[in-house]
Amino acid sequence: MKIAMVSEHASPLAALGGADGGGQNVHVAELARVLGADGHDVTVYTRRTDPHQPETVEFAPGARVRHVPAGPAREIAKDDLVHHMPEFAAWLAAEWAGERPDIVHAHFWMSGTAALEAAERVDVPVVQTFHALGTVKRRFQGARDTSPSGRVEAEKSVARRVDMVIATSSAEVRELRSWGVAPVALSVVPCGVDLDRFTPEGPAAPRGERPRLLSLGRLVERKGVETIVRALPGVPDAELVIAGGPAEDELHTDAEAMRLRAIAEKIGVAERVRFIGRVSREDVPALLRSADVSVNVPWYEPFGIAPVEAMACGVPVVASRVGGHLDTMIHDVTGLLVPPRDPAVLARRLRRLLADPVRMESYGIAGADRAAARYSWPLIGSQTLERYEEVLRRRSGERTAVVVRPRTEDAGRAACATPAIPSGGI
Repeated sequence: MKIAMVSEHASPLAALGGADGGGQNVHVAELARVLGADGHDVTVYTRRTDPHQPETVEFAPGARVRHVPAGPAREIAKDDLVHHMPEFAAWLAAEWAGERPDIVHAHFWMSGTAALEAAERVDVPVVQTFHALGTVKRRFQGARDTSPSGRVEAEKSVARRVDMVIATSSAEVRELRSWGVAPVALSVVPCGVDLDRFTPEGPAAPRGERPRLLSLGRLVERKGVETIVRALPGVPDAELVIAGGPAEDELHTDAEAMRLRAIAEKIGVAERVRFIGRVSREDVPALLRSADVSVNVPWYEPFGIAPVEAMACGVPVVASRVGGHLDTMIHDVTGLLVPPRDPAVLARRLRRLLADPVRMESYGIAGADRAAARYSWPLIGSQTLERYEEVLRRRSGERTAVVVRPRTEDAGRAACATPAIPSGGI
């Protein structure tokens, strides 16, 4: 199958940990990689951010990145990319007119708008994964939401026009159903984890004698790192390692790192908080294995890959009771679910957990088993491919229905019938 993935801001080749570099980059890269390894031809279309980037980069067998010239060839904040989506769509349409894919899989809402505009010109079905929803972001961030003003309306339009939305969690499906998206156009396929790399066995990063709490993820306010910092006074002697954001030598100018440092100093825990900045993917498993507990307490979370990677490494997880965590975590089996933005509760749960090594070991074993059983990339790739095939069968059935002539006695009724599927998809 010839698969086109559109990921306008999240390149499979990008460094992780920055404001716009995180789980989506990993998801797109690993999904493309596993589908390519299965014999499919996968092209990921992402925006050119450097004039020296080659037009095409082969990054795995059967998988390549195409850098699309849309807007200036430099880094642009994700929320400002919407102005360049018409140019992105026009380039895709021209590309696909010459080499038509069998199916398009768009990642994030702006990719969806561009993919639909281009795909409709060449009659290619589109599958959509949002990775985050504007309605949820607005609900939790309020006036601090920097999304373009038309995001929510655009997302709802994309959700209703694509052939299928592949959500990453049950919570996302509930949100999409509240928009009126038909159940037949919704399916859940979670994100995956590289079980060859993320394993309980393997080297661990150096550490001291203190119990180690690890916060791994993008350094943005909604990820809830402040909650962990504010919980530290109630977790005596524990250190907090914060991984994410810019490179370590650039943290002194990062607004969120500076804000968190100021909070740590104000509440008297600065000597127990360590910022290490962006960590390469190769170094993440060893960093996870060095932790006693992985703590991920965002305000909201569409899926949350970091807790699953920690589980795969046999590390107990404490996560906020939101979004995708409700699917991936089993409370008091693979770890603990806590309310978001509640440092007091977090401190109490962490203190008790760190005092119970048998319980920590039990959580780690159960987490590794769950990750292996449910979140391997070959399994996620197979589930995604099943959705592609379902969409293609459905499209094929629609075409067959159009060309079949009705029997003579039914011709009058058929001529007046309303098509079962509206144009533009389900």
